[in-house]
Amino acid sequence: MRALILCGAALLGACSATPRLEIPAAPVAAAYPAIGGGVAAGLPAARSLAWKQVYGDPRLQALIGQALDQSRDLRAAMLNVEAARAERRVARAALGPSLDANLSRTRERSPTQGRSDAYAANLGLTAFELDLFGRLRAESSAAYERYLASETGARAARIALISAVATAYLDERLAEEQLALTQSTLSDWRASLDIARRLKSASQASGLDVAQAEGLVRQAEADREAGRRALAQARNALELVVGGPEPASLPAPISLAAQPLPTQLEPGLPAELVIRRPDIAQAEHMLRAANADVGAARAALLPRISLTGALGGASADLGALFDPASRAWTFAPQIAQPIFRSGQLRGAVALSEARKSLAVTTYERRIQLAFREVADGLAAQATFANQVNVQEGVAEAARVRLHLSDLRYRAGLEGRLELLDAQRASYAARQTLLSLRRDQLAAMVTLYAALGGGVEPAS
Repeated sequence: MRALILCGAALLGACSATPRLEIPAAPVAAAYPAIGGGVAAGLPAARSLAWKQVYGDPRLQALIGQALDQSRDLRAAMLNVEAARAERRVARAALGPSLDANLSRTRERSPTQGRSDAYAANLGLTAFELDLFGRLRAESSAAYERYLASETGARAARIALISAVATAYLDERLAEEQLALTQSTLSDWRASLDIARRLKSASQASGLDVAQAEGLVRQAEADREAGRRALAQARNALELVVGGPEPASLPAPISLAAQPLPTQLEPGLPAELVIRRPDIAQAEHMLRAANADVGAARAALLPRISLTGALGGASADLGALFDPASRAWTFAPQIAQPIFRSGQLRGAVALSEARKSLAVTTYERRIQLAFREVADGLAAQATFANQVNVQEGVAEAARVRLHLSDLRYRAGLEGRLELLDAQRASYAARQTLLSLRRDQLAAMVTLYAALGGGVEPAS
């Protein structure tokens, strides 16, 4: 039997039913699609920038810090890491023997022998499995990979949280600035309505002019209520993602036009995403875990050798329990070979192989999604700056037109209709400019996250 144990120990680790894992190549192009003149040289890489370097608004920095401390989603991700770590310890423990110490006393009475006592003490080895075919090692490996997946998942959750806070903050800035623009425009249009009414009283304007001015005022009032609702909802969304109400001591916000976000980032190569993105690393660890599950399922079809034994003493007298003459031992090796289980074990193998195939597809899909996110961000990076510049020109031209139309209307050289059209055009151009500025900033937030920025502070 000692020879069997030594042989089993020698074979332990030599045999494994776990298949060799081939990590699939990234199913994406070797480079990102070029937009316009491509990416300029010398740009900062997202991974080299800590999130405080990217988000320079002190108010936004305070909100992100609050979210990292209070977010329930991030807290849940960290608790998942703790749970996976505990599962890994459980799986590793199965590789070692289990020793139990027992001390017992038995008292009985029989008609022939009367009352008698029996004492026993032993150190027992209970069903220690010699992992000849790697089943327990495969289960331990799967648990370890899931633990690593939970760790990288927590890093991915951190990136997503920082990005979500920044996006919600930009939404709040947009809603507040658009509401301020609407209220300012409403004030101007009310003044214009008052002028129209006074001119009508002096028989210098018609009822149509007054009706048109009233229509603009009513439209602005409706926009104001919509703006109030949008601002309230944006603040609610920001409070949710931050994990609590905004402190009263937050720094004053910076306008969208003055936000100190970088306008360009260096993307690197698509192959680098596998290293940069924790969500891709998470998918790879889950693939490795699924591969180990296949090995565990296959090994379950093979024989199991387990050892059970005990060494101790037994005596009718407690004082003589540990005397050499009272020594007792048992040793019971066991070999079990599954023969018929209605296809349960082979079904488990098929299920684990299907889950591995699904993990491969998930891994490849995650890489493709990451490639698309970066490519979309680069397209936004290449086009938004010019679009915002053009829209600024449109807004300035509309402002000049409105000023001249107002002068001409007051001088009686132009009708009310032309002035109303100029007022609408200027208002719409400024609202569009605000939306474009928000979209440009949000695109940079998304690109920074898509490139793996925000995992940890730069060293």
